[in-house]
Amino acid sequence: MKKTWDHHGIIQRFEANRNDELAVPMAAYMRNQFPFLGIKTPLRQALLKEQFLEYQLPEPGQLEQEVWKLYRLPEREYQYAAIALLEKMATHLSVADLPFLRELIESKSWWDSVDSIAPRAVGRIVAKERPAGTCAMLEWAEAGNMWTNRAAILHQLKYKQGTDTEVLQQIILRHAGSQEFFLQKAIGWALREYAKTDSEWVRSFTFENTLMPLSKREAMKNIGK
Repeated sequence: MKKTWDHHGIIQRFEANRNDELAVPMAAYMRNQFPFLGIKTPLRQALLKEQFLEYQLPEPGQLEQEVWKLYRLPEREYQYAAIALLEKMATHLSVADLPFLRELIESKSWWDSVDSIAPRAVGRIVAKERPAGTCAMLEWAEAGNMWTNRAAILHQLKYKQGTDTEVLQQIILRHAGSQEFFLQKAIGWALREYAKTDSEWVRSFTFENTLMPLSKREAMKNIGK
């Protein structure tokens, strides 16, 4: 029988596998934005798999609290663990959780956390509750926080045929002239990904609108001229 959820199980597993030698280059790769324990992805995933096998998932009403217990810890691997827990319980998320997810996105912000939360957790909610979710994404696109803008751009990343191109267009054009590297890159990525579903739409959109060179290059990467 599984034990009642306890986030300390993750802490104990991670601390037992701390590797200060690996932590230095891992932090450097992330431009020293965060300290690391030095646990590489395959080992981290194996440790989390052990945790989920040993412990019951928390009650849905406790999810936010349990995610924050991990997310607020200093080392980056704990933010990854928090996001893994979030994904494990993604079916319990609804539009009511978007403010919580936005708070996560705007806390300890960097591309790795935002790019996990936006298409998986946020995107899943919007796909399930389209009108209210889309309304929230249009608000996020107008936010003063660049990472929230990036999340809005990327929320449809996995939608394929379910992509609402009008919404994609509206959010992209809101930031098409941005000098911010992470927004230019997100625009290019969103278009490049959708090009796998409808390359003609992406080609037309890219040439009919003024995009920054980086966004345009990324969008057209796998499309013939």
